[in-house]
Amino acid sequence: MVYNARMEMLPVIRITPSPFIDAVIIVVASAVAALLIDLFVTRVVSRLVSSTSSDFDDRLIAALHRPVFLTAFLLGTALAMRVLNLPLIYFNTVQTLLVIIWSVAVVRIAGVVFDYLPRFIPGDSSAGQHLGTLLKNITVVIVLALGVMGVLSAWSVSITPLLASAGIAGAAVAFAAKDTIANFLGGISVLVDRPYSVGHYIVLESGERGEVVDIGLRSTRIKTRDDVLITVPNSLMATSKIINESAPIKRFRVRLPVGVAYGSDPAQVERILLGIAASHEGVEKAPEPRVRFRAFADSSLSFELLCWADDPMNKGKIIHELNLAIYERFNAEGVTIPFPQRDVHLHRTE
Repeated sequence: MVYNARMEMLPVIRITPSPFIDAVIIVVASAVAALLIDLFVTRVVSRLVSSTSSDFDDRLIAALHRPVFLTAFLLGTALAMRVLNLPLIYFNTVQTLLVIIWSVAVVRIAGVVFDYLPRFIPGDSSAGQHLGTLLKNITVVIVLALGVMGVLSAWSVSITPLLASAGIAGAAVAFAAKDTIANFLGGISVLVDRPYSVGHYIVLESGERGEVVDIGLRSTRIKTRDDVLITVPNSLMATSKIINESAPIKRFRVRLPVGVAYGSDPAQVERILLGIAASHEGVEKAPEPRVRFRAFADSSLSFELLCWADDPMNKGKIIHELNLAIYERFNAEGVTIPFPQRDVHLHRTE
């Protein structure tokens, strides 16, 4: 009954008294229509898309060209079969061919679309390429499953048991691969939110600091200053607090605490610190370095030199060089760097 209804949806075209002649006319007309479509695509549409700078539209038209041509011809063939009132096996064959043709077409179109996905992912990460490959594979599996169901449906094979089995199998696979799915979704979240990119220096919630060298779909890889590679699952990266020292701008603020002895001239200390920061080639000139008198500590006057490093990668080196320069200049100009000390008074008792 299902297939009779499908067949009866096709109109019966009567042109001449002879059904055979009508069928021939319909087949010839469908072939002419298919050829006209082919000429329109190759002569008009292809020329229009060839003038664009991207080959995306060219590949998309190439993927759609043949399926549209074959569909026009097969639909005309089905109409001719309807006129001749042929057995259902012929209609089922045409329907099977259409399912196969458009399944292949959808896979090719998905390949074209997902091949361009890495261009929309910032940085040099391989995440875009991995994501595109994964989505293409998922599309192939889905289209294959739908294509098989379409073919079985065309040949009057019940797909209800298959759907039930697929649901049970899908639930089992999802439960077994829950960690992988969580990491995959975390990777998608990282790609969409962009809290960091390849080349950024980040600090993890656990305290590790390093350069992001790769963002994959399952994990993010960070190389520390000790050249140790840390791999963190994206499910953790998506739910943890991440400090990005390279964003929103690449420069990084350096806070350098300095203590001097009581009795030191604050103006002299400020002049020395600003001069050292201004002469260092790794310190940004804008914003200008500044010095702040923070507190009267137990054993010292607490100052803080604030400046901006040109790159978070050079943070440790710049702090090292600034500390050396401060120590040398303080010694040269007689500024004392105190250390904690206590005065002990002894009282003699009779």
